[in-house]
Amino acid sequence: MPEVKEMMPIIIPLVILQFVLLTAAIVHILRHDSYKRGNRVLWLIITIVGMEFIGPILYFIFGKEE
Repeated sequence: MPEVKEMMPIIIPLVILQFVLLTAAIVHILRHDSYKRGNRVLWLIITIVGMEFIGPILYFIFGKEE
């Protein structure tokens, strides 16, 4: 288990960043009605299923309308 303790300073900020991105993406999806591509249900599915970093980042790149 010493390897896990050594990795904690790296893992904790990444987990926090992941949840901040996920929360920001879901809040934005629920507050807005128009998207560049797709619809609300599609982006919620992509964001939640791709929860790691990919889902929210895909939404902010391809789905969020300016």
